[in-house]
Amino acid sequence: MIRKSLNALTLAAMAPLASAQSVSVCVFDVIGANGDLYNMIKDYALEMKAHGVDLQLKPYTDEGVAIGDFNAGQCDAVAATDIRVRPYNQFTGSIGAVGALPTYDDLKTLLATLAQPKAAPLMKENGYEVLGILPVGAGYLFVNDRSIDTAGELAGKRIATLDYQEDAIHMVNFVKATVVPSDITNFAGKFNNGSVDTAYAPAFAYEALELYKGLGETGGIVDYPLAQVTVQIVARDAVLEDDKAQKAREVAWGMFPQAMNLVSGQEEAIPDQKWVRIPAKDVEGYQEMFRQNRLEMRDGLNGAPSVYHPKMLGLLSKIRCASNPSASECTAANRE
Repeated sequence: MIRKSLNALTLAAMAPLASAQSVSVCVFDVIGANGDLYNMIKDYALEMKAHGVDLQLKPYTDEGVAIGDFNAGQCDAVAATDIRVRPYNQFTGSIGAVGALPTYDDLKTLLATLAQPKAAPLMKENGYEVLGILPVGAGYLFVNDRSIDTAGELAGKRIATLDYQEDAIHMVNFVKATVVPSDITNFAGKFNNGSVDTAYAPAFAYEALELYKGLGETGGIVDYPLAQVTVQIVARDAVLEDDKAQKAREVAWGMFPQAMNLVSGQEEAIPDQKWVRIPAKDVEGYQEMFRQNRLEMRDGLNGAPSVYHPKMLGLLSKIRCASNPSASECTAANRE
């Protein structure tokens, strides 16, 4: 009798696994299957298996190829940076808006909000659904000359700029620097061999992409978050039922501490002397400059479609003003 009960319990426990829904995922990690991000997605997949979803992961070191294969139907879902998923969901694709999330506490507040069931309708757009958002860390400006510590000193400098990132191109033009069209596979090489003066990346790139070579003895990393970089898991809308899609987002949110421990370790591993500290008196000016650029990217320039989603910019503004209510933007007539 006891043996029969045990067998019944075992079968009951195995039932969700036996009937797990198989979902193929193209996963971008610049390092590939040995990268930290890919391993984090593996942990996500392991957790999702307990909820009846079997994610079959396929690693890609070229984000463009991963996106292309997803578009071609070779994968049911894709894990890629917010910049690349913006065509699928402009709302979540606007998380990385320039200067919009200056602290990790603000990022935590945002991702906690987006993981709630009431945010689920915003996760669907254009026939696609966001199944999870993972932080990769703030994006910083890597410079080959430490004297490049103000916006004015960027004028005329060559900046490796992702050729599909419209907001970055706009920002580079705004500070009168020179856009050097690049992609995720070659921007580090251009910085390291001196073809460009600056590059933009999270802290992991210091070691993983050897950006310390481009810094040399004279360069540094400007200690101001230009944007928060996230990787988002996006699937076609019909791939998961609503309850499983919501569970997937909650699983990703549950991994926030793990992701941030990784980010903290990467930032702390950079020698202190490599950071270029921005004077506090200059920060407010930069924040306003970024805000004006966000407004332009929200409203569209010269008849061009908007790049940033107005609802996301409004949410980000509320989060910033909750954590820093004395900021001048919080009483601005044209507040986001």
